[in-house]
Amino acid sequence: KQTASGLDSSLVEEVARQAVCSGRNKVKGVRITLSPYVRGTAWISILHETEHPLKFDTLLGRGIEHANENKTSVRCAEKGIRTTVATNFVMVSGIHYAEFQITGGRFFIGVVRPMPNLDPDRFANDDFHFYVSPWYNRFLATRTDEWGSGNVHACHCSLYTGRISWTNWAGEEQLGAVWEGRGERCGSGDTVGMLLNLDNGTLTAYKNNRLLGVMKDGLSGSYCWYTTVLDKCAISVERCDPPMA
Repeated sequence: KQTASGLDSSLVEEVARQAVCSGRNKVKGVRITLSPYVRGTAWISILHETEHPLKFDTLLGRGIEHANENKTSVRCAEKGIRTTVATNFVMVSGIHYAEFQITGGRFFIGVVRPMPNLDPDRFANDDFHFYVSPWYNRFLATRTDEWGSGNVHACHCSLYTGRISWTNWAGEEQLGAVWEGRGERCGSGDTVGMLLNLDNGTLTAYKNNRLLGVMKDGLSGSYCWYTTVLDKCAISVERCDPPMA
């Protein structure tokens, strides 16, 4: 016979299973992949994962670590260039908004193509960012049909210069370009909002709920949020509603 605690546990698991299978935590226009440590575990763990789908799943480069259990925040304790990607939160259609809270350091925030086959261990002892030309072929080797025919494979805004960069990893790119939000730098304590609109192919930036402007147009296919960080710093990410127009 099951004990009372055993029955309670079974009931909790069944409720969690029904919640997961109902799809109540699905995000429209997003393909969510469960982390490897969740697959095959208790339904309550899977439910918790689906309730907090946007997180920094992938860490690329040396000296970067998660700052909380939910992996929504990362920190760096030494100088260097490293990157974190929300790999398991792939935006494939529609409109998506996320906010990034920054503390110290210098940051780049933007979108990049999903690259599930990119091995973080190959870059664990190096500085890492998506604009290292000798690595472009490695990035392109991970291409899937989901990328579509668009040629913007990575695009970000530098928060300490206010300029933007984008690349297709095949010779077509702009680095440090001026845009309509140029001159608006962001520092420690600021909240940076990013709005990816895959209906019209634009990436728009906000600072402390104030519109800065459209960073880039012509985006199509699938993307993930990413940040590249320099120096000692911390950054967190949260999915939320965009500011009112």
